[in-house]
Amino acid sequence: MAASAFLPYGSVLQSLIVLANEVCLEEKASFVQARTVSTMRRRIKLLAFLFEEVHESNSPQLPPSSLVCFTELFSVVRRVKLLIQSCEEGSCLWSLLQTELISNQFYQLVKEIGRVLDILPLSFLKLTDDTREQVELLHNQAKRFEFSADEREVRRRDELLELMMNKKNKDLAEFFSSVGLRSLMDCDEEISKLEVEALKQAGTGGIMVVSNINNLISLVRHAKTVLFSKTEQFNLKFQHHSCSSISMDQIPDDFRCPISLDVMRDPVIVSSGHTYDRNSIAQWIDSGHHVCPKSNQRLIHVALIPNYALKSLMQQWCQENNVNLFEPTKPCSFLKRSNSRRYRSEEPIDQISASKAASDAVKMTAEFLVGKLATGSPDVQRQAAYELRLLAKTGMDSRRMIAEAGAIPFLVTLLRSGDPRIEENAVTALFNLAIFNNNKILIVAAGALDNITHILESGKTMEARENAAATIFSLTMVDEFKISIGASPKAIPALVRLLKEGNSAGKRDAATALCNLALYKANKACIVGAGAVPLLIELLTDEKAGITDDALQALSLVLGCSEGLQEIRKSRVLVPLLVDLLRFGSPNGKESSITVLLGMCKDGGEEVGRRLLMNPRSIPSLQSLAADGSLKARRKADALLRLLNRCCFQSQPC
Repeated sequence: MAASAFLPYGSVLQSLIVLANEVCLEEKASFVQARTVSTMRRRIKLLAFLFEEVHESNSPQLPPSSLVCFTELFSVVRRVKLLIQSCEEGSCLWSLLQTELISNQFYQLVKEIGRVLDILPLSFLKLTDDTREQVELLHNQAKRFEFSADEREVRRRDELLELMMNKKNKDLAEFFSSVGLRSLMDCDEEISKLEVEALKQAGTGGIMVVSNINNLISLVRHAKTVLFSKTEQFNLKFQHHSCSSISMDQIPDDFRCPISLDVMRDPVIVSSGHTYDRNSIAQWIDSGHHVCPKSNQRLIHVALIPNYALKSLMQQWCQENNVNLFEPTKPCSFLKRSNSRRYRSEEPIDQISASKAASDAVKMTAEFLVGKLATGSPDVQRQAAYELRLLAKTGMDSRRMIAEAGAIPFLVTLLRSGDPRIEENAVTALFNLAIFNNNKILIVAAGALDNITHILESGKTMEARENAAATIFSLTMVDEFKISIGASPKAIPALVRLLKEGNSAGKRDAATALCNLALYKANKACIVGAGAVPLLIELLTDEKAGITDDALQALSLVLGCSEGLQEIRKSRVLVPLLVDLLRFGSPNGKESSITVLLGMCKDGGEEVGRRLLMNPRSIPSLQSLAADGSLKARRKADALLRLLNRCCFQSQPC
């Protein structure tokens, strides 16, 4: 939904109805998280009834805060849809290994729904008694909902781990059937999905994650050889050869999105007359752009009109060439209720007439909420800060209007309120506001740095500490703030502490903030002195944290000071880790790994060079990178190979 902050109520609700019903449609049977997915779909179905009734009431007197609630619900339901899609369309074996993580993601989404329903003014909405009771029931269930992983999924995860360690053929058939891998084609698709996942995880999951995925690929390949007959394998090969082999170069350029250069699955026309894939142009508009990417012409509206003619040509071309470029999209069928209106997701939205009214509504809501911050009780301030937190997520103009309404000084003051929820909502609102560049200056001018550091250091909830770190990262985008934040005696140590104590999101926020601070030379020694180096090395193998590339980048940056180089050279485990990352890491990870290795070996790093030469995988990995890596990686790999070559042939120790 493009520019959601400026859509009128009807358009927001219409988009919610479309999205909620897409979630409730069962595209395919899920072999993992089936119960969790089914339960989540029932929750979204109840919300769809709410959206339909509010939309059909056509009430012009809805409370301003309801726009914030419905916009946030759109964000939550969209994430529910993506999570369900990943369970249904991604690798089933990898999803099984991630059972507890995925269950926790569903749990967090349910809790978010509960928090939004906390502030939804149900008493002001025209609802039937039945729908009101159902929404209240959903609200109460969401507040009481406790985290638990499905025991059946956990048992199957344990069975999978057992098979990975001991490939028992007698157990293999039963297990593969239970997860939907019942043919050679199913196995080939699963291998493809796992290979994609390995590439995706290379820069975040660390060596252990990539190793686990490679073990899964090995398991599926083993299953192919022992579970399926030679006849089936021959038939599948024959089918592959009988299909028309079309390379990507042969696909007409008109079928590609000018933004992503990928084949368009849902071509739409914007006001300039150019065609893009719906997802790509929606992301372009959502990020604050108001011009056509191709012509640079200003978009007079942001309605996305389906290009049925092009889609028909694409389908005809696919039939003629026996190629399936995309799965045929199903027509949007909505939940059936008596006397329920039907909506089409393709209907263009006329935002020109509604944008000023919606803009005025956002401005009025911001001023109203700032008034609550200034004069309200702690309970009122807690709710107002949460609503501002949500409103600040909806777009750049909303962030500007909230700042113009005077919210920033009050939010900064609330960071010392002592109430965990008020502090969490206030720091998160500041983080969302800081996305708008001018607000960064206003936040620092309001004296926020000490208060944000206070939350980072001693916030009472982990989410508050994470968002404080994310706010510091956002502020360090301004060069002069790198200096002032680095000069604070508590900021860098607090980030390093979060690097140790935080969950995966907190560790990532801390690592990225440290990377930005390390761009200023004087901060490097402070980061090393706070104890960051051992933690960063440890994070290279922490599959739960998933910040391998960020940790590598931070190490490569602190290597630029003598204290950092000395601390990094002390590690006895880093060299073999970096060699493995040269083989299995992401492209960025490989560049950072070779940067660290080269820095460790130069200028007095003879002992590190000897350790590197003793590793049997180092020279082949460096030669491979020198041949196939990026330009920067190739240059550094060549330099390190020359250095090691001199070490080998010098008579004295290198």
